[in-house]
Amino acid sequence: MRRFIRSSHKYVSLAVSIQLLLWTLSGLFFAFNKIQDVRGEHVMTRGVFEANVGDFDVEVADAKSIRIVSRLNMPILILQAANGTQYLDQTGAPLAQMSIDEAMAVITSQTRLQALRVETVTAVEPGDEFRGRPLPLYRVISEDLDGTPFNVYVNPFSGEITAVRSMRWRIWDLMWGLHIMDWQERDNIDNLPMKLFSILALISAISGIWLFFATWKTRQRV
Repeated sequence: MRRFIRSSHKYVSLAVSIQLLLWTLSGLFFAFNKIQDVRGEHVMTRGVFEANVGDFDVEVADAKSIRIVSRLNMPILILQAANGTQYLDQTGAPLAQMSIDEAMAVITSQTRLQALRVETVTAVEPGDEFRGRPLPLYRVISEDLDGTPFNVYVNPFSGEITAVRSMRWRIWDLMWGLHIMDWQERDNIDNLPMKLFSILALISAISGIWLFFATWKTRQRV
């Protein structure tokens, strides 16, 4: 029995140790990188914006939520209703999608980055960085003063920056996937590999403690 437990403990511990190493390495990365920098908040320069619903000639009775934002210094209303999201100007007229030049102007006005070019994102593809953001989006390829590249995702109707992505974010995202053992979506902690390795880690700990005391008792008898 003891031989079986010792052999099982050895191989289970090896598998668990590999994952523990990944947990430790990713944890060290998280500890030494501020989440604000990972999210790109350090390159944002958003100022104060004041407006109220009374400035808009709009019927909002059926809206589930109402937000007022600045689209290149123009107040607009975002209505979330049962039939979707509406982007309206102060007269209540629907807003057209921003132009490429306007999307680049958003980067100039709201960040410390220089916009280089703009791509339109209309479909989710493997490896996309904007998970959960509604499409379409503008991907504005930009860089800071040091030449560090950033991808800035802009809502083409509201002019809001919905995500800032850099190499630091991509490394963080990879580390997070390794940490929670969700290598695809990277947002599901309640996954089978995590449960399995948690159970294996528990088994390894219990069997290791049992072997320690079993061996200790044997030495005491000798």
